[in-house]
Amino acid sequence: MLYTYIGFFGFTLFVILYTTYKLRNDKFTTSKGYFLAGKTLTGPIIAGSMILTNISTEHLIGMNGSSYKNGIIIIAWEVTSAIALVIAAIYFVPKFIKMGLTTIPEFLERRFDSSIRSIVAFLLMSSFVITLLPIVLYSGAINIESVFDFSKIFNISKNMSLICTVLIIGIIGSLYAIFGGLKAVAYSDSLNGVGLMLGGLLIPAIALYQIGNGNLINGLTTVYNFAPNKFNIVGEPDSVLPFSVLFTGLMINQLYFWGMNQSIIQRAFGAKNLIEAQKGLIYTGVLKLFVPAIIVLPGLISYYYFKDAYYSTPDLIYPLLVKKVLPSYLYGFFAAVILGAVLSTFNSVLNSASTIFCLDIYKKLINKNVADYTLVKYGKISSVILAVVAISIAPLVAYAPDGLYQLLQQLNGIFFIPISSIIIAGIFFKQINTQGAKAGLFFGLTFYILTTFVLNLNIHFVHLWGIEFVLNFLIMFLVSKNFTSKQKHTFYKDISTNEKQWSYVHIYGATLVLITISFYVLLS
Repeated sequence: MLYTYIGFFGFTLFVILYTTYKLRNDKFTTSKGYFLAGKTLTGPIIAGSMILTNISTEHLIGMNGSSYKNGIIIIAWEVTSAIALVIAAIYFVPKFIKMGLTTIPEFLERRFDSSIRSIVAFLLMSSFVITLLPIVLYSGAINIESVFDFSKIFNISKNMSLICTVLIIGIIGSLYAIFGGLKAVAYSDSLNGVGLMLGGLLIPAIALYQIGNGNLINGLTTVYNFAPNKFNIVGEPDSVLPFSVLFTGLMINQLYFWGMNQSIIQRAFGAKNLIEAQKGLIYTGVLKLFVPAIIVLPGLISYYYFKDAYYSTPDLIYPLLVKKVLPSYLYGFFAAVILGAVLSTFNSVLNSASTIFCLDIYKKLINKNVADYTLVKYGKISSVILAVVAISIAPLVAYAPDGLYQLLQQLNGIFFIPISSIIIAGIFFKQINTQGAKAGLFFGLTFYILTTFVLNLNIHFVHLWGIEFVLNFLIMFLVSKNFTSKQKHTFYKDISTNEKQWSYVHIYGATLVLITISFYVLLS
C-alpha cells in the first residue's frame, strides 16, 4: 500500500508543482488573463487540454462498460470526432477568432439579439452543472474508491465512501479553476494528458500480454476469437449505437461538441493566434484516433475475462479489470492518472461555466460597466457556487441501464442539438432572423424532451437528434419568412482581418478524414 500512496501523491504533487511553476509570473486580474489564459496558448497545450477536457472517467468507466456490453460499435463516439475537429478547424474557429469572441453566446447576440444570448448562456450553464459535472464526479469517485477501498479502510458504507470522494475531488478540482483560471486548467490538463495516455494504454497492454502469454498480437487474436461478434463495427439495426446514426444525428452532435461547445472551444479562443488554434484542433483529431485503445479496447478485453457476469452493471467493469491486471505497485500512479482525468474535465467545465456566467449573464444583464478586477472576483465566486451545486447533485447519479456514458449523451441532447442548429443557422444562413432562431431553439428543446423522456418513442435518440435538427431548420425558415424582424442585424462582422490560417490545415485535415473512413472500412 506504501507504493500506492507514493505513486498517487508523487504524480499529483508533480502536476501541481509544474502548473504553479508555469504560472509563477502571471497576474490574473484581467478577464482576458483569467478567462482566456492571456491569449498565450499554443497548439500542443490546446490539444492536451481539449483531449483531457473531453476524456474523463465517464469515458474510462462509461465507454468501457458500454463496449463490454455492446461491442466495438460504440467506437463511433470517438473516431468520428476527428472529422468534426477538421470541420471546426477549417470553418468554425477562423470565423469565431476573427470576430474576437470570448464565449459562444456572444456570437448569438451579434447575429441575433441579447435575449437569445442570455437564454443560451443559461442553458449551457445548466448542461454543465446539472448533467456533465455530476456524472464526471460520480464516475471518478467509483474509480478512486475501487483503487483505495476507502469504505474498508474507514469502515463505512460504499455509498458514504463515494459521497466523501465526490466531495474531495470537487474541492480539489475547484481550486484549479478558481485560483488559476484557464491557464492553470490548460497546463495541468496537458501534463495529466500524458499520464492518461501512458496509464490508460498500460491496462490493455498488460492484459493482452498476459492473455497472449507474452505476445500482444496473440492476446488480441485470442480476445477476438473468443467473441468475434463484439468486434463488428457495423452492428445490427437495433444496436445501442446503430451504424445508421453516423448519417443522422451523430455528426451534428460531434460538430457542436468540437466546434461550438464553450468548454472545448474556449481553449481555441485562448490561442496565441489562429494558426495555433487550428493546430490545436488538428492535433486533438490525431489523438482521438488513439483514444479507443484506452476507452473501448479494455471493455472488449473485460468480456474475455468476465463473460456476461456484469451485464446489469457494466460501469463496474473497468475498475474490476484494473484490479485484475495492474500490479499493485502501479495502483498509486494509476489512481493519480484517474484523479487527473476527473480534475481536468471538472475544472475545465467549471471554468467555462464561470466564464459564461460572468461575460454573458453578469456583465450583460446585471452590471454592464463592471471593472475587469471585479469581474474576475465574481468569476471565482460563481465557480464556488457552481461547484457546490454539481457536488450536491453527483451522489444522485445512479447506475444507468445502458451505462453512464449513454445517459450523459441522452441528457446532452436536450441542449446540444437546439443550440447547434441556431449557431449553424447564424453562421451560414442570412435568411434566418431572430424570431426564427428563437422559435427553432424552443421547438428543439420541447421536441427532444417530449420524444425522449415523455412519449418514449421507439426511435434511437441519436436518430431523434437528426430529425430534430431538420425540423428546427424548417421552423426557423418558416418563422423567419412570415415574421420579419424590426431590428437590423449584421450577418456577422470580423474584428481582426490580420489572422492568417495555418497553411497545412487542409492537407492534414483531409488526411485525418481519410484515416477515419479507412478505420471503418478495415474494421467492417
